[in-house]
Amino acid sequence: MSQLVLVINAGSSSLKYQLVDAATGDVTAKGSVERIGEARAQAQHESFGVRHQTRKKSGSIGSHRDALGWVTEVFREAGPDLESVGLLAVGHRVVHGGDRFSEPVVVTDEVLAVVAALEPLAPLHNPANLEGIRVARERFPGVPQVAVFDTAFHHGMPAHAYTYAVPASWREKHQVRRYGFHGTSYAYVSRRAAALLGHALEETSLVVLHLGNGASAAAICGGRSVDTSMGLTPLEGLVMGTRSGDIDPGLFSFMVRTGMSAGEVDAALNRESGLKGLAGTNDFREVTELVAAGDADGRLAFDVAVYRLRKYVGAYAAALGRLDAVVFTAGVGEHSAELRAAVCDGLGILGVELDAAANAAAGGGERRISTDASRVAVLVVPTNEELEIARQAAAVVGAEG
Repeated sequence: MSQLVLVINAGSSSLKYQLVDAATGDVTAKGSVERIGEARAQAQHESFGVRHQTRKKSGSIGSHRDALGWVTEVFREAGPDLESVGLLAVGHRVVHGGDRFSEPVVVTDEVLAVVAALEPLAPLHNPANLEGIRVARERFPGVPQVAVFDTAFHHGMPAHAYTYAVPASWREKHQVRRYGFHGTSYAYVSRRAAALLGHALEETSLVVLHLGNGASAAAICGGRSVDTSMGLTPLEGLVMGTRSGDIDPGLFSFMVRTGMSAGEVDAALNRESGLKGLAGTNDFREVTELVAAGDADGRLAFDVAVYRLRKYVGAYAAALGRLDAVVFTAGVGEHSAELRAAVCDGLGILGVELDAAANAAAGGGERRISTDASRVAVLVVPTNEELEIARQAAAVVGAEG
């Protein structure tokens, strides 16, 4: 039986996809469509069959429906043809599952309705995720569609970690609590980190740092989330590309009293803050270039981000009670040696001793970058959310079959 899963990650103006063999992890094809709805849209497809083929398109791609139409057509042209490979499922990343979804589910009309009702909790993500699902259901009517939720991995957090000290009516009527995100990444990375350490997953205690334009930290004990930095929404926690992370909640009402609307404050905290608010750019590579050039704003942005990371690692080490490894993953975590060195430089109290040469060495892949004498390992583990989504989708379809 085919184990091929088409993984779709639909963003507000983008569509990323991979055709993954859930059994072997092999990627048969992948691609992306960027700037959907703009005149300068860009699309690229790579297939890895008998020979490597690449297809590109630029120009107007007006909607997610148009984007997925291009995707199915380019699969037909460059291969493999999605209509003949025997797709097992289409797996969709859905950012917010609220308190309803603790596991991936086959999409039904009821599931769509619940995810739509959760849009206020993830207004930048859930609407786009939903659009991707709706269009894929039309394009592949006979193939099971599976929703895999970023929040599901954190669903088992203890009540003392997920509960906010707010009125009961907020918690009961509006489901106000910490949910956490990047769950598919944490599920994959924690397993790989345990393997790299030579430990059983059930016996490992990790702090994992998922650092990209969106960033979060998680305390993971025995493969289960104990705590995580993102909360009700993806805004809480670390300093991110355009998100502020932790702030005094009173800042919101203060800025409203200065004359801003609630919508304007929300937009500023989500889209104009973080590294962009401090240094004028949300690209961490550009921030490190500013630091190297002696730019004061770049230096401040770097230091604020690093300090916040150190605080979370220390807090989560205390929450776990024992720490086997600090794990860096995602784009910035995997590629910024400068950030890793700066974060670890303040963690000597935990027994962290970074190997400077290993940290700075070129190349990627899973690796240990701490010294042999370090009481706590420091690992770099590239994430693979697409493979995790494919495997979870295949497991759901297999269980239902």
